[in-house]
Amino acid sequence: MHVTDTDAQGPRVDDDIAAQHADTTGRAVLETVRNYGVTAVFGIPGTHNLELYRPLADLGIRAVTNRHEQGSGYGADGWAQQTGLPGVVITTSGPGLQNAMSAIGTAFCESRPLLVISPGVALGAEFRDVGTLHETKDATAMVGAIAEWSRRVTSGADAVDAVHDAFALFRTGRPRPVHIEIPLDVLESAADVPAAARAARPEPAPARGDAAAVRAAAALLAGAERPVIVAGGGATRAGRAVTALAERLGAPVLTTLNGKATVDEHHPLSLGSNLRLEAARAVAEDADVLLVLGSKLGEAELWAPALAARGAVVRVDISVAQLHKNLDAAVGIVGDCGAVVEDLLAALPATGRPSRDLESERAAIAAETRTILPETVALAETIAAALPRDAIVAGDSSQIVYMALANVLRQSRPHSLLYTPTYATLGYGLPAAIGARVAQPAGAGRHVVAVVGDGALMFCVNELATAVEQRLDLTVVCVDNGGYAEIKQNEVDRGIRPIGVDLVQPDWVALANAFGATGRRAETPDEIEPALVAAIAAGGVQLVHLPQTIGAQSAAPATPRGES
Repeated sequence: MHVTDTDAQGPRVDDDIAAQHADTTGRAVLETVRNYGVTAVFGIPGTHNLELYRPLADLGIRAVTNRHEQGSGYGADGWAQQTGLPGVVITTSGPGLQNAMSAIGTAFCESRPLLVISPGVALGAEFRDVGTLHETKDATAMVGAIAEWSRRVTSGADAVDAVHDAFALFRTGRPRPVHIEIPLDVLESAADVPAAARAARPEPAPARGDAAAVRAAAALLAGAERPVIVAGGGATRAGRAVTALAERLGAPVLTTLNGKATVDEHHPLSLGSNLRLEAARAVAEDADVLLVLGSKLGEAELWAPALAARGAVVRVDISVAQLHKNLDAAVGIVGDCGAVVEDLLAALPATGRPSRDLESERAAIAAETRTILPETVALAETIAAALPRDAIVAGDSSQIVYMALANVLRQSRPHSLLYTPTYATLGYGLPAAIGARVAQPAGAGRHVVAVVGDGALMFCVNELATAVEQRLDLTVVCVDNGGYAEIKQNEVDRGIRPIGVDLVQPDWVALANAFGATGRRAETPDEIEPALVAAIAAGGVQLVHLPQTIGAQSAAPATPRGES
């Protein structure tokens, strides 16, 4: 940036130069994004993306500077899940964009709305391979290989249209990541886009589905003796309607992890996000009519090749491509889950049937949960007991989460467990927690707690600096099992002498303190809950270290599958 002088606050901006760049394509793009309600962006300023940063303060958009662009993508994801708006990431060209690729892949697999904006080589400089800064062979094709779409624009108007197209997808289609590449000369040039073209376009009414298909589905459900509902990530915004439908049918509700708490998990008809357990899948498979809302029923969510439904299957999804994926439907309805469920309620008899007694099913699910890693489950129960009931919990691909906490943690609101069951990435939990906390009102809102393993935290420990810099109230729970315990057990199961899985550990408390956070350590099971309660109450950025020995003290000895 050109400066004319310095003062006590640092370099002073040349106002004449600033005026020359008052309305670039960069501003037009960010103004359009802001008009859709986005109030925060995640990324790292770089030489080529400065015209995307110039207008942020003027537009009232909060800039969150992560310490790695992968963290920017995951932070934007956490923010998006709390606001219902797409997360926005700004990267620089070349390596900055490449650093965000894991987050883009995650958003695609988990169906999360993510808008990534990056600069690119100037118009006419494509494929020249002359060694310019950050030169990339084909950035648009690179991202397009894993995103829903990736578009290289050619003008300010084209760039603004691409933003509108992105929001149209997020509002009406299966939410997935998109990328807009803006050539550097276009990004820095005058926008020549009228204000009216930057305004948010009206949101269309939700798609209600084919009326005949709705009637056919309602007839099946009305005649069912053992109906069951499975709710996936596509149903989370329809919680009230799904709850009303479950009560009308007297039907138990199971969810995927992405659909967790679509129906309050304290509701007597909820069997939780336990589809990965055989006892829970058996409930769905025994249904005479199974209603699947907004889920592709993938293997990663089931921990089984497929759901072997024996009754008639009704599927509702915003994407026609999902209606028969992994499980054929007798009736498939393309539409918004909330709108379709409302229409189903209107087509069903007004008098509901008695709710099923689910105590035996609930007991079987709880028993199976404890047979896998009983010590880890006991530790998860202790952690869960210490959390505020409305806490947002960010997890990672760590045993404490996918083997235990996801099952024992009962939540009342969707998007309260931030997790990636399909992409199963490491390094997601802490930056996602940062994004979720940024989405809360300053000094208020819901508590946010990240629960991660030591291996996962080492992928993103640099983001502690981001949390401190943003002055967030955020508690990080590091469950330390000495490295990659699950992979260690996988090696043993294959007859491989453990290699590369027992990792050197930092002094976690000292490391947290070095970042400007507050580090704490619990040495015994009795110390865990008081340590967590105190950390959450204290505010600021807190890290609570739970050494691997605690798990062994938390439950009776058993035959663990993945603990070291």
